[in-house]
Amino acid sequence: MMKEKTLGILGGLGPMATVYFYELLTAHTKAEKDQDHIDVVISGKATTPDRTAYIVGESDEDPTSFMVTEAEKLEKYGAELLVMPCNTAHFFYDSVRRSVSVPMLNIVEVTVEKCKALGAKKIGLLATRGTVETHVYERACRKYGLTVETPCEEDQNAVMEIIYGQIKQGKAPDLDRFLAVSERLAERGCERIVLGCTELSLVKKDCALSSRFVDSMEALAEAAILACGKETVGFEF
Repeated sequence: MMKEKTLGILGGLGPMATVYFYELLTAHTKAEKDQDHIDVVISGKATTPDRTAYIVGESDEDPTSFMVTEAEKLEKYGAELLVMPCNTAHFFYDSVRRSVSVPMLNIVEVTVEKCKALGAKKIGLLATRGTVETHVYERACRKYGLTVETPCEEDQNAVMEIIYGQIKQGKAPDLDRFLAVSERLAERGCERIVLGCTELSLVKKDCALSSRFVDSMEALAEAAILACGKETVGFEF
């Protein structure tokens, strides 16, 4: 039996996504009492500079040192495995991982691996412009033998508006617009549509999305539960 581990969550990227990730962990860990759940340490550094703005050159505030500092704090506090529930932040994954001596799961890789396990050969990616332009999903797809399609410029602008103009501001997402962008990716042969932004995971939480959608947050939660030596329950991929 795998040794149980204390999980460190490098969060605040954004805050509501971190809250939802912990909810997923709690809801999907097989448990009959409090003590059956995962021991968790959470960092919620909401003041970390915006990852997309830095990546696309709209800001000169590099978030790397913020994330590295928080990862080091989590390790010092006893975390034996780290996760970072933010897709865009995985542009900085290598720098953060190298700063600690404990392992760190990669949300992009576990999501692509899940899509492959579900039989997909081509996926559509809904994510921030930062995630799209750094090609982190393309690299993971090449590793696992998949291909990836991203929205056209107009549709990418729509995705950014849903993430930044609606969800991050606590507003209801424009579901019709979201589904229209998703359908155009499906028309290009994408068997699965990846919710490659943890804000978009909240769309799946609050709306009845079909099994076509693979939530990166759920994929990371499943991988984290198993890596921490626990059993999962209730995931519907």
